[in-house]
Amino acid sequence: MKNRLEISRFSEDKHQTLANFFVLDNCELELFSGHILELPDKDNKTSISRIPQGSYTCVKRNSPKYGDHFHVLDVEERSYILIHHGNYNTDTRGCLLPGKNLIDINGDGLKDVTSSKKTMAKLNELLPDEFELCIINEFKDESK
Repeated sequence: MKNRLEISRFSEDKHQTLANFFVLDNCELELFSGHILELPDKDNKTSISRIPQGSYTCVKRNSPKYGDHFHVLDVEERSYILIHHGNYNTDTRGCLLPGKNLIDINGDGLKDVTSSKKTMAKLNELLPDEFELCIINEFKDESK
């Protein structure tokens, strides 16, 4: 059985995008869930935008900065899109930040993800060395 990660984006403003994530097994059983924080849609521009919705292959990766995390492969016109720990929209330059809950940790009026390192540890436990990532937008883009 090969587990996969599904992300359902539900909110976007000029600062960030918020989503739910679900780790599903081959039989569609939900094994784990939480939230994702990303940058807003700025036409997939490097370092300032989230990636487009779609299906991607992800692989496990390790680095001194993020420890065990995931590399999202074959994002058109982008490279080194990662799923790594972080709490604030300032912690990403186009990557996806997983966490347990969404609250305003730092008082700036924006939702942040909580328990990101623990959430990453659980994702690393549940997801195989290579897996499918599916991202969908569940909201109407009213900002354009």
